[in-house]
Amino acid sequence: MRPPRSSMRYLAIAVVAVAVVGTSGCRWFKKDNALYAQSPETRPLEVPPDLDRPRTDGAMALPEATTSVTRSGTAAVPADSNVSFSATGARDAVFAQVGEALAATDGVTVNSRSQVLGTYDVSYAGSQFLVRVASQQGGAVVSAVDPRGVAATGDAPVRLIASLQAALAQ
Repeated sequence: MRPPRSSMRYLAIAVVAVAVVGTSGCRWFKKDNALYAQSPETRPLEVPPDLDRPRTDGAMALPEATTSVTRSGTAAVPADSNVSFSATGARDAVFAQVGEALAATDGVTVNSRSQVLGTYDVSYAGSQFLVRVASQQGGAVVSAVDPRGVAATGDAPVRLIASLQAALAQ
């Protein structure tokens, strides 16, 4: 006896469907590693063993001692040099007095000022330098320094510091 034609048709369609699903690369049949089943953007980063910790060889190295214009708490110029002098009073009060004396001195152009740093950037007699007011024990030190924080050289800084010293002594 022959099977009915309609059941043979259903059987053929089922066999073809199973073959197509089995050979289509469907992931239902292959899930070996969960990391590779994810998209590449979500996979964890693999780092070589020697690169998984930060370097610590220079972690505690102290910087070399340098003098800087921004360190207004310490004076890079000795108080007894010809481009510095000691003044009595608080640093902020001396800074204000120096500003008034600079404004009253002929030929001085104040390019900028910073009360936080305690500096005036001035041009005087063809030279450009900083006039710094720094705290010291018992008062303040007024000094002329170049932009590196080193004592300014030349005739103009010496003359201006002498003028400021005379103005603040009054």
